[in-house]
Amino acid sequence: MSDPALQTLLLPLEDGSVELSADSNILFLRARAGRELAMLRDHKLVCEQSFAPDRDALEAMGLKVDAEIDASGFDAVLVLPTRQRQEARAQLARAVQKVRCGGLVIASAPNTEGAKTLEADLEALIGSSEHLSKHKCRVVWGAVDTATVNQALVSEWAALDAPREVLDGAFKSRPGLFAWDRIDPASRLLADHLPDTLAGRGADLGAGFGFLARTVLERAPKVTSMDLYEAEKRALDLAEENLAAFKGKKPMNGVWSDVTKGIEGPYDFLVSNPPFHQSGKADRTDVGQNFIRAAARGLRSGGQFFLVANRHLPYEHTLNEVFADVKMIADEGGYKVIRAVKAKGK
Repeated sequence: MSDPALQTLLLPLEDGSVELSADSNILFLRARAGRELAMLRDHKLVCEQSFAPDRDALEAMGLKVDAEIDASGFDAVLVLPTRQRQEARAQLARAVQKVRCGGLVIASAPNTEGAKTLEADLEALIGSSEHLSKHKCRVVWGAVDTATVNQALVSEWAALDAPREVLDGAFKSRPGLFAWDRIDPASRLLADHLPDTLAGRGADLGAGFGFLARTVLERAPKVTSMDLYEAEKRALDLAEENLAAFKGKKPMNGVWSDVTKGIEGPYDFLVSNPPFHQSGKADRTDVGQNFIRAAARGLRSGGQFFLVANRHLPYEHTLNEVFADVKMIADEGGYKVIRAVKAKGK
């Protein structure tokens, strides 16, 4: 798949607007894989990415990837800011903090996802910037001079996506996570229809900050253990905090992984509110369908899978392919809750 924001990000290097020496140390925040990165092969490139599918793709290219980079003093920092405003500003501020004096910050975003705002934000932080537009995206860049950086604004914005208490202190979360400051209605509907008879070894596929997993543990006393699968490590770390009350009482395991590549097992039951967006806004029904297939492979014979999804998403065909018994148990507010049981002997 093409990645217009990544293509545009590297335009200043491609057309000579920006030059970096061969031994430059480059940090790439919210890095994504693509053939465009080949132009950086002679540089010392380090990638920061906490989203497992993007991490896996970068590692498949032979790149070094960490969920969070502590080092600073880089000659250049590249960044593909996320769509959430607070998180995007925090990422841009971190880029300024990570680059050496005189080094470059280069950032890119689609025009429909705040490209002009990105340019204004970079100027607010470092005093000036340049830009190019292509592929319906904009790349902005500038040299960071400590004498002209707005240090107060850098510090303020760097803290915008910090973890904090939400929902009257019931959970900890942070901007940028899915439904970060609320319980989304789909997860709430699924939680309302989970039986208190759940028992044995279970897992939450796409656990977010831990709402569904905590609901299961609070409601179903016969559950013996709970695993949390989550692609976004920033969410998983908070989910483990949000389930701290159960530590030492029941085994729990946080798994930072791409569920579509498979899960461990066998499990007695699984719950899931699968994502149906990755990068961009278009529905990705394949993600949810691959969650369903992974769930079927990871359940024991006779195990149960509880799934919630937007009503319009065509998951029933996939469910009927891999499960013996599929039943819709709720249909409210544009969402459907489905219970699927794996065939015995499978």
